[in-house]
Amino acid sequence: MHLNAATQAARLSTAPMMDWTDSHCRYLHRLMSRQALLYTEMVTAPAITRGDAERFLAYDPAEHPLALQIGGSDPTELAQATRIAAQYGYDEINLNVGCPSDRVQSGCFGAVLMRQPALVADCVKAMQDQTAIEITVKCRIGVDEQDPHEALPRFLDAMLGAGVRRATVHARKAWLEGLSPKQNRDVPPLDYPLIYRMKQAFSDIHLSINGGIATLDEAEAHLAQGMDGVMVGRAAYHTPAEILLDADARIYGAEATSRTAEEIAFAMLPYIDAHLATGGRLNQITRHMLGLFAGRPGARGWKRALSEEAHKDGAGPEVILRALDHVTQHAA
Repeated sequence: MHLNAATQAARLSTAPMMDWTDSHCRYLHRLMSRQALLYTEMVTAPAITRGDAERFLAYDPAEHPLALQIGGSDPTELAQATRIAAQYGYDEINLNVGCPSDRVQSGCFGAVLMRQPALVADCVKAMQDQTAIEITVKCRIGVDEQDPHEALPRFLDAMLGAGVRRATVHARKAWLEGLSPKQNRDVPPLDYPLIYRMKQAFSDIHLSINGGIATLDEAEAHLAQGMDGVMVGRAAYHTPAEILLDADARIYGAEATSRTAEEIAFAMLPYIDAHLATGGRLNQITRHMLGLFAGRPGARGWKRALSEEAHKDGAGPEVILRALDHVTQHAA
């Protein structure tokens, strides 16, 4: 894909989510939207440089356009990780400056780096030196005692100076003292207007807004406010059909496809067969499919059938077909 493919796709993206957005999840999401930009889980730079890079970086080619998110704060190690990752052909490599987990703080990366924009700029430059793939940043509006109205423009100014032309901002502060990672996703108040103002102030940066966006209607509303892109996290995971099935038509103006959630479930069967043939287990894939029929009659039966059956030894596609009966009997 050409270099700006990810920028074009970033009009709507699915957020990097630890333990959720693995390759199986992304394959499912790609069946629903050909256009949306998909992000990997965050992979730490040391995991790439000192671990099993193939395990962390391999993906199905069908997942493009695809962005890799890396965590770290050592420019040298990030450069090395970027050099390795670039060989895998990602459409974007993103630096995490937003994750509030304890693991992240102890490793000095993620949201804590909002306090060190000059260091982040050095990291970005070191990564850019290794590849022509675009290096982007995902951040918060600030951390702890910072005033976001001062911290965020200062951070974005440093990113612009480092050559960053695309960034995603989660519209909440991260409280590294006193809130758990889970609480940091909900408790700090959202400040969408601040990000709208940043878009006006930093017109040279392609800005995506993230945080608390639960529907495609809300995504369209942010785009109407002048945002370049919208990143959806938990809603894209828990209610994927609602977010992704109509995204290509509504967000990108593509010709509408009338694919249904039922058709997506059937389309997953060859992928599941291939996974099982390599010794994989059914529940490694179906755990990402639990919300496929969220909000629809029979959704509870679908979810229960997968939860109770998919983990068993020898479970195969027949589990999917039995689970589908709970949905189709209501649709008849």
